[in-house]
Amino acid sequence: MSNIHKHQKEILIGLLVGFISNLFGVLLYILIFSPLGLENTLLMAFKKGYLGSIIGLGALLNLASFFSFLKLKRNHRAKGVLLATLVVALFILTLKIIGS
Repeated sequence: MSNIHKHQKEILIGLLVGFISNLFGVLLYILIFSPLGLENTLLMAFKKGYLGSIIGLGALLNLASFFSFLKLKRNHRAKGVLLATLVVALFILTLKIIGS
């Protein structure tokens, strides 16, 4: 396997870790702070325009993943987590534009 393919695989792993940790962060936030169920909370958040805020709070777990990969000298995986965070930020921006 060439170095380029190895680096791409590492970035893809980081990307998946970033998306999964963000999803886990959203679920954790809802389970801890919302008296409603998961589905009702997400629907209400979308209707009231604060779904992006919940997703953004969920992205805080990406910090742990990012710095863990840096500490372990897994720089390409850290790049993947950063890329996932940027994709999530663009998604939140899109939600804000649609909601306006």
